[in-house]
Amino acid sequence: MKTRQHMIEFIQKQKTAFVSSVDEEGFPNIKAMFTPRKIDGNCFYFSTNTSSMRSQQFMKNPKASIYFYHRGRFKYEGIMLIGTMEVLQDDEIKKEIWCTGDTIYYSQGVTDPDYCVLKFTAIKGRHYSDLKTESFVFADLE
Repeated sequence: MKTRQHMIEFIQKQKTAFVSSVDEEGFPNIKAMFTPRKIDGNCFYFSTNTSSMRSQQFMKNPKASIYFYHRGRFKYEGIMLIGTMEVLQDDEIKKEIWCTGDTIYYSQGVTDPDYCVLKFTAIKGRHYSDLKTESFVFADLE
């Protein structure tokens, strides 16, 4: 992994994030989502439905993983982060990451009870690029 800044810039350029939760039987469940609305240090914030299967799984088991990739014509790069996911109902963070078009998903607006924020806190990860894979601890990145 080059630097924390490289990782953040790479993630911000992607259109899709793959978010993984753990179900009641201990199996991983993966879902494609929009990229994080906010990145603050090692925390990544996503918007989603409170009633979604993923939110319910995170409430029971906060273990999570997120993955971002770019597949070019001659180069593939991917970043996997491992950490924990919290389901936030705090009005302040909900307002902060709210986008005007979100009323398509949440008809009652930012106060819709089915609107929540997923806060992912990265602990460690793996970076793949140029046929090389490197593990890293998020706190150790420059």
